[in-house]
Amino acid sequence: MSRQLTVSDARESLSLHLESKGQGIREQYGPDLGWKQLLQVLADRKFVRYPCEIVFETAGLEDGEFAHPVANGERPEEGFSLYVHPVFLTQLHQVSYLVLYQLVLVNYGDFATPDDAETFGAAALGISKQAYYDTLCELADCVPQ
Repeated sequence: MSRQLTVSDARESLSLHLESKGQGIREQYGPDLGWKQLLQVLADRKFVRYPCEIVFETAGLEDGEFAHPVANGERPEEGFSLYVHPVFLTQLHQVSYLVLYQLVLVNYGDFATPDDAETFGAAALGISKQAYYDTLCELADCVPQ
């Protein structure tokens, strides 16, 4: 008799998958994921399932939000606009933290959790989840209220 998979099993599997994908980004695009490398990651369908472009505007953001993906159409294949708060235009070296966090939503939709996003981003940047989370909090504090 085979064991039935649970939601917990699916969560654990997704977490391991996201960590592996993040590590793959780090291996392929190097330890310093700057602006140029981030744009290469966005174009790489091995890591980002659908076309994405970064848009530095507040139009797609809630108050206090640093970034958020918005579908360009009814089907994911039509791509996404990753809205990033314009305050980060002067901090392009930090944008990878914000975008990596949002890519989990692009790739996995509503099944993805904040914890999943932290696992993925931390693995891609080669840092602990706590260090990644702490940096995200610092960056969120840069967004005017």
